[in-house]
Amino acid sequence: MAATTTLKLPEKLKARIARIAAQSGRSAHSVMLAALEREVSRAERVREFVREALAADAAVEAGADVYRAEDVHAWLERLAKGDKPARPRPWRR
Repeated sequence: MAATTTLKLPEKLKARIARIAAQSGRSAHSVMLAALEREVSRAERVREFVREALAADAAVEAGADVYRAEDVHAWLERLAKGDKPARPRPWRR
């Protein structure tokens, strides 16, 4: 079930939304819903990316395997060409 929310939009933004809606044959409501969905999805992806990056950093600090970028890039290039290369060997400083 949909909930009703009221937004106070600056007049210039409201006019821009109305123009996009008219040009695309959509309602201003659908334009705003699509924009909100995109922004919320983007914010969620950024949050998940940061969470994964922090977890990876903690894993490396705890002694997880580390790989040289050159080795990983070469391995990925061989995979992209259809080869089945062995995974790169871990590298540590």
